[in-house]
Amino acid sequence: MAAKTGRELRVRRHHRVRRKVFGTADRPRLAVFRSMEHIYAQVIDDVAQRTLAAASTLEPEIRDGLAGKTKTAQAKVVGTMIGERAKALGIDRVVFDRGGFLYHGRVAELANAARQSGLQF
Repeated sequence: MAAKTGRELRVRRHHRVRRKVFGTADRPRLAVFRSMEHIYAQVIDDVAQRTLAAASTLEPEIRDGLAGKTKTAQAKVVGTMIGERAKALGIDRVVFDRGGFLYHGRVAELANAARQSGLQF
């Protein structure tokens, strides 16, 4: 049996998490994806299959303020932004979907920043 790659293992963890985590209109899912360079966050209503809010390090308004910051500091900025955008839409409670990533480092920093912005997990 061949060894599994890191991506395959993450996808298996993600499927395991997604069996339990489901976003509704009153409590959408905050999904996080972390690549080597960037981090992305989306607030998703799984019932309507619609993305309600999104933020990432690729957005021009966020990217301008990220120069010289560490990736964890960048994740904090994205977490704050997704929290503010969700609050602007009247969303204050979400379920957190870590996407198979460990709740550590950039993922944890994004979640903490979103909490400080007023989102309840």
